[in-house]
Amino acid sequence: MTDVNDRLNTEMRNKKSDRLHNFSTLEIIELMNEEDHLVPAVVKRALPQIEKVIDRAVKVLKNGGKLFYFGAGTSGRLGVLDASECPPTFGVPNDLVNGIIAGGDHALRFAIEGAEDSEEAGAADVGKHVSLHDMVIGIASSGRTPYVLGVIDAAKKLGVPTAGISCNDNAELSKLVDFPVELPVGAEVITGSTRLKAGTAQKMVLNMISSASMIKLGKVYNNLMVNVQASNEKLRKRTLSIIQELTGVGEAEALHYSQQAQGDARVAILMVLLKTDVSQAKKMLEEKSGNFAEVMKDIKRE
Repeated sequence: MTDVNDRLNTEMRNKKSDRLHNFSTLEIIELMNEEDHLVPAVVKRALPQIEKVIDRAVKVLKNGGKLFYFGAGTSGRLGVLDASECPPTFGVPNDLVNGIIAGGDHALRFAIEGAEDSEEAGAADVGKHVSLHDMVIGIASSGRTPYVLGVIDAAKKLGVPTAGISCNDNAELSKLVDFPVELPVGAEVITGSTRLKAGTAQKMVLNMISSASMIKLGKVYNNLMVNVQASNEKLRKRTLSIIQELTGVGEAEALHYSQQAQGDARVAILMVLLKTDVSQAKKMLEEKSGNFAEVMKDIKRE
């Protein structure tokens, strides 16, 4: 009888890496690089699927909901990573995009034996975190991780929209979710090590989901992260650069307005362009639910 793992591309042996232990260092990394080149093409084929996920995520976020990534192991860590980078990059609340990993935060650094094997744990985590207004995205390279399947089952019972990101064709996860994304990157250089091509593909898709969603929500203007939070010296300099870029003022004047706006580039920009004060600039943003791009559209119409 054939083991079920043999039917999963993510668990198959890669013929190119047979006798890998005998490869030179250069041969190892040349093969890894060659295999990594396959990933973007796989992601490109999935763009229509990814688009549907993003459009629903934007709708959910515009209506006051939150986005949740759920996964185990590498998949869970990638979800947490993507979620954790949204607040500093896009100036959104810490709980707008969330990453939940099987086994809890301790699993970010240490393997938690058996954490991914419990559908009940997945369902329980949905019950702890997800509300009726939210969206759930399950991430599982194999497409059959019990924890993630339990998450999706519970989310569907709750009635929230669901998406799934897997790295096998016809994945079990894909059959359960509203919006499946499949990334069949093939056998790994190290058999079953899905932190490699599979992880790279997942990271690329998560980048797209969070970035495109935030762009559609007006957190980016042109290609500038106008909602960035000036929480360290690098980001303070970036804020000044953005203010200068969009208003034409010098560095000293940009610093003056940035300080008045308490580091909020959007407020500072509106103060300069409209020769207004902090309260009026903030009011204009509030009227557009914080969508800076929409405020700028109105200004250009005047």
